[in-house]
Amino acid sequence: MKQLTYIIVFLFFSCAGSKKVAKEITKPTPVPAAQVKIDTVSTTPSKTIKDTDEQPIETAIKTEKFDQVLTKRILDEHELWNDLLQKYVSKDGNVNYKELKKERKDFYGYLHVLNLMYQHESFKTRSKEQKLAFWINAYNAFTVDLILRNYPLKSIKDLKDPWKQRHWKLGDKWYNLDEIEHQILRKMNEPRIHFAINCASFSCPKLQNKAFTASNLETQLTNATKEFLNDPTKNNLSKNSIKISKLFQWFAKDFKQNGSLIDFLNQYSETKISNKAKKKFKDYNWNLNE
Repeated sequence: MKQLTYIIVFLFFSCAGSKKVAKEITKPTPVPAAQVKIDTVSTTPSKTIKDTDEQPIETAIKTEKFDQVLTKRILDEHELWNDLLQKYVSKDGNVNYKELKKERKDFYGYLHVLNLMYQHESFKTRSKEQKLAFWINAYNAFTVDLILRNYPLKSIKDLKDPWKQRHWKLGDKWYNLDEIEHQILRKMNEPRIHFAINCASFSCPKLQNKAFTASNLETQLTNATKEFLNDPTKNNLSKNSIKISKLFQWFAKDFKQNGSLIDFLNQYSETKISNKAKKKFKDYNWNLNE
């Protein structure tokens, strides 16, 4: 599946006639020595593609139907990331960094695909849901990359300015995690993103083991919010007293867009909370999520 996806990406951008993207595939922009180079990821198939039952793939890629399906797969489904999450992230959100680090070729292949997606001519006109899914997946993948660069370690807080390290290039710009979270995701006025992005720590909302997609985004965001809020290791809720994650303190403004914090919590809580409930915030555990 992964090899086929790389092949499809290669063929799609080659046949689209985009000289800029084709050049990016064959010779990615050099990166600093400290960064694992994306050009270690091969976009050239290691095995010959067999013709389909209906027609040779060289003919199929020219059809409108194939182009529509391919565009959706590349820009919406994030298949490579989904495969990696399924393999290396448990249902509880624990990440097997040790094993993932051994097989980084596929992982860096996905980072390269993110760059291709970002540069695609349709990216700027994509829907809010498509852009949210893209940036949530990008944030999570970049966070995993940050850990892999420095693994083994006990906590992301062991690193100097972890959220300000500018390692990841999309198009002509180098990004850091702070910028993606505060200048892009939070400005999209969707407070539930805080339960979708992961900071590689125990007290964070867990890293989901499925990629976010535009078609399932509403359900995924709602489920992630409910799951985090009703997890007794993250929040303790009762009618008259709540002890909640510091996320609700750090990003209080985001949760008060359409009412009070209690109003927001009651949308997703299994316990009905009184507007007069006493409120405290839990200590944050920054131990690595493995």
